[in-house]
Amino acid sequence: MAAARAEAEAQAAVTALAVSVRDFVTGQQDGRAAEVAAGLKDGSWTVLQLVEALGFCLENTDPRVRGRGMQLLSQVLLECYSVLQEKEVLHLVLFYENRLQDHHLVIPSVLQGLRALSMCEVLSPGLAVSVLKAIFQEVHVQSLLQLDRHTVYSIITNFMGTREEELKGLGADFTFGFIQVMDGEKDPRNLLVAFQIVRDLIAKNYALGPFVEELFEVTSCYFPIDFTPPPNDPHGIQREDLILSLRAVLASTPQFAEFLLPLLIEKMDSDLQSAKLDALQTLAACCAIYGQKELQEFLPSLWSSLRREVFQTASEKVEAESLAALHALSACLSRSVLSSDTEDLLDSFLSSILQDCRHHLCEPDMKLVWPSAKILQAAAGASLRACHHITRSVLPLLLEQYTKHPQSSQRRTILEMLLGFLELQQKWGHVEEEESTLLSLQAPVCSVVFSALTDPSVQLQLVGIRALTVLGSLRGFLSPSDLELVVDHLIRLALCEEDSQSSEAAMEAAGSLAPIYPKVFSGRMVPRLEEELQSEQEEESSRDRCSLRQRCLQALAAVSTHTSIVRETVPVLLQHLRKVQKGSEAGSAQDIISVCQSLHRVALRCQQDAESCWYYHQAVVPCLLAMAVQAAMQESTHPPLGKALLQEEVLAAMVPVISAATTHLSPELAAQSVSHVVPLFLNGEVSFLPQNSFPCSFHPFQDGECLEAQRRLVALLMAFVCSLPRNVAIPQQEWLLRELLALSCSCNCPFTATTAAKCFAGLVNKHPAGQQLDEILQLAVNRIEPGLAEGPHRTQALTLLLWVTKALVLRYHPLSSHLTDKLLGLLSDTELGPAAADGFSLLMAESPDVLHKGCHADVRIMFRQRFFTDNVPKLVQGFHGAGPDVKANYLKGLSHVLNHLPKPVLVTELPTLLSLLLEALSCSDRVVQLSTLSCLQPLLLEAPQIMSLHVDTLVTKFLSLASSPTMAVRIAALRCANALTSLPTIVLLPYKARVIRALAKPLDDKKRLVRKEAVAARGEWFLLGSPGR
Repeated sequence: MAAARAEAEAQAAVTALAVSVRDFVTGQQDGRAAEVAAGLKDGSWTVLQLVEALGFCLENTDPRVRGRGMQLLSQVLLECYSVLQEKEVLHLVLFYENRLQDHHLVIPSVLQGLRALSMCEVLSPGLAVSVLKAIFQEVHVQSLLQLDRHTVYSIITNFMGTREEELKGLGADFTFGFIQVMDGEKDPRNLLVAFQIVRDLIAKNYALGPFVEELFEVTSCYFPIDFTPPPNDPHGIQREDLILSLRAVLASTPQFAEFLLPLLIEKMDSDLQSAKLDALQTLAACCAIYGQKELQEFLPSLWSSLRREVFQTASEKVEAESLAALHALSACLSRSVLSSDTEDLLDSFLSSILQDCRHHLCEPDMKLVWPSAKILQAAAGASLRACHHITRSVLPLLLEQYTKHPQSSQRRTILEMLLGFLELQQKWGHVEEEESTLLSLQAPVCSVVFSALTDPSVQLQLVGIRALTVLGSLRGFLSPSDLELVVDHLIRLALCEEDSQSSEAAMEAAGSLAPIYPKVFSGRMVPRLEEELQSEQEEESSRDRCSLRQRCLQALAAVSTHTSIVRETVPVLLQHLRKVQKGSEAGSAQDIISVCQSLHRVALRCQQDAESCWYYHQAVVPCLLAMAVQAAMQESTHPPLGKALLQEEVLAAMVPVISAATTHLSPELAAQSVSHVVPLFLNGEVSFLPQNSFPCSFHPFQDGECLEAQRRLVALLMAFVCSLPRNVAIPQQEWLLRELLALSCSCNCPFTATTAAKCFAGLVNKHPAGQQLDEILQLAVNRIEPGLAEGPHRTQALTLLLWVTKALVLRYHPLSSHLTDKLLGLLSDTELGPAAADGFSLLMAESPDVLHKGCHADVRIMFRQRFFTDNVPKLVQGFHGAGPDVKANYLKGLSHVLNHLPKPVLVTELPTLLSLLLEALSCSDRVVQLSTLSCLQPLLLEAPQIMSLHVDTLVTKFLSLASSPTMAVRIAALRCANALTSLPTIVLLPYKARVIRALAKPLDDKKRLVRKEAVAARGEWFLLGSPGR
């Protein structure tokens, strides 16, 4: 009974298979192939049954019917090749090989079936060779369509990946067969696969036999690649892909050298720049695998071509690639191992180069001096041996020429060439004394460089300083007396040289050399700088004295590049700061700011080294706090004495110093420091401060007009606590937050109120989520809301609202949306509306002192995009519902948000927002105009199609704003007028004459920067529509 049922089911399955086959073959129902494949996978029928079912069409006299039958079988095999048995694969392969002799309409389907079989893991040994032989003998591949040719390449690739040893058994016959398959290929999709097959043939050591030249010819015929992808090409194949793929083939084996090098020389002599570049890059690639034997015959011709390209070319690209190829040639010749009876080709090659180039170095005013120097440096940079050979000949010549030519311009050229060779020596590092040409020329080289440093020509001095830096980096080159002379020269240039370029370059050089010779710089340069700072030279004018002090401070910061030097320079800077604060120069705010700027630069350098960072923090932070506390108390008792240190700009300059000294502390050291600083502000605990005998107590959070100066120091507390790592616990944090909150809402001094609000926001941003944070935030909201409603402190309440909102927006806190809605509501307030609108810039922009990643704030990715998505619809809705007197506030807020949004995001939202942006240009508020113009300029470049729909309005608005009374607006409008030229030319041509006429007026603007932008914009409009644009 069961057997009868099984037989009936099997018969039903065979019948269903026959129906599906007939529907596919005669009914043209392609979907039946998937059904047949599914039945084969689940065992409803076997491959043999499928072939039997196909019998009627495979034996049909109509080739189209046979083709449909083979198409069905191949499609099924492509789906089911992994479930086939070894015996089934054997019979199928023999069947398919036989079918390769069928009509040409059948062949594409046969090849698809063979591709499926080539992926079978159970393929019997010998079948891969059998299939390929059949294809090579029976199929004229290049007469097939592109897809069918690609199928043949896929079959070969599959077999090379899985049956390598079998194919290698064919010997050179396999290579010859592939050459026949590839010969004449034109489609770039197939060429990429074919080139990869050739690379594998060579890389996996397949036998090439006598067919090396044929294989080269069948690939090199495409060199150089001349292919331009069609527009909207779905395959995405670029010319560069083909170039790199072909280059990998040509540069894959030295066996191609005798055929390839003449071809490369021919293409280098071509008039086509792309051919030259391709040939030069291919030559450089070949040199990586070639040896002397391959290059020997062609070296004179290669050198001749390369020399001509460097000497005569007008293209910087060609010159650069020629020098790179020359460098590769020299490196290749340097690598070759010589036997006793072999000619040293490197020696003869470099001698040829020297013979043709050396004499040009004697003519520093002539055209060929720099090309010759570049050639010699390219060859010398290839290896230490090449460097010795060339510098041995060139360095003495350059030193001699420097002495012979007295003019500064000539000496500068010669010294720049000398510098190039010194940098090569730097590349190879320390060398043995007997091998080094440079060491034997130590005295004349130093003499030349030192003479350049004392030359009146600034440009020659700058080259000399660069050369000095390189010489100093060569360990063992400068003697102790030379080093002292180097430091003396750098001090003179840094402090006394009139030109700021030389002074800055000398400071930079000192910073580079100080870590190499820390003892020399700390023992010689730092004392000299300290002496200059302390000296009082009456004969100098106050301006000169101020300039000298500035340079001393800058030089102290520049040379602080080593831990031991930092320990010398920091006390000098702090001592000078104390002197400026309380000496005869008391009240000089600019001097204090200069010292703080130098201290900040030192702090940034110390961040890289944990030991230096902790030393700096211990030395600087308590000192600055002590001086500020002292000044605040003196302000209370003796007002003139502490005034300079308490000015807003001075405290603002101290903030980055303390912040930079704190951000890179380890959590343990930061915790140690915070245990002193916070009690200072909350409890008046001054014991850790140096010189802590203060005239009265320090209580910045207490009430009283006499404590106003002390309250200003909250800025320094902000700099410290807001820069701590997030995992550092702050003692008495809840108390501190309550005090900051109270101060930010009630203080009449805007500076103090703002810094208290920023400090509160910085702490809230890092505060762990939980009940404590919720309570603090609720407290803040309870203070903000009444403060905004009425009273004398509305501005302070708005400032606190802005900073707390920013702190919460950055960390995605749920309360941020409530506070943002509060801010949106204020846009309709006639008194606070403009300030609230400007607050959107604060929310979106990077804050320099708190709430940024550098001070460990909790900043989530894409917070700007999230803020945009949540609030821009509300801004737009509010604008449409607002009265005419407050509409500008909504436009200002919107333009600030859009101006800080990543441009790719803005482009996608542009169609819905562009009308509002254009309306913002009509707003009389200069801030709105400037922000909107800054937003539109990149959009003109990135979304020209959308912007061109509004070209009439854009042209009118930009030309109108180009006459704005505000210089920044005029400049931004002219830049936008310039950017308009990136829109489609056909859209702009009707406006060309009008714009050119209108742009004539700003050409006479009284401000140079405006005239500059007007010239650039008018030039672009003049060129609009010209050929080649």
